[in-house]
Amino acid sequence: MKIKTTVLLAAAVLALSACTKSENTDAAAADAAASADQAAAAAGDAASAAGDAAAAAGDAAVAATADAAAAATAAASDAAAATEAAASDATAAAASATADAAQATADKAAEVADKAEAKAEEAKQ
Repeated sequence: MKIKTTVLLAAAVLALSACTKSENTDAAAADAAASADQAAAAAGDAASAAGDAAAAAGDAAVAATADAAAAATAAASDAAAATEAAASDATAAAASATADAAQATADKAAEVADKAEAKAEEAKQ
């Protein structure tokens, strides 16, 4: 869980570092920050689900009944599914933010290249 969170934070940092100071990249940076917030919220949800599963497992041990054990197994399965879904969502959000930042950087580079080309044409005349 800590590794996935670290990877998500690193992706968000990389997305933010790819941004240059312009209106387009400011929007991409805001998207990356929002995606990082979503990833943090998803990680919190997964941790909460894991806590619920642990509580259910503790209850099953105290009760020591087959029904309680079955409920704990179901809760653990649900927590695993929730964790997997949250990690998948967070990864997709980070990838989207990185792609947005890369696109904004490419757009800005194309804009600068166009300006340079125009200046070169102007200098030829």
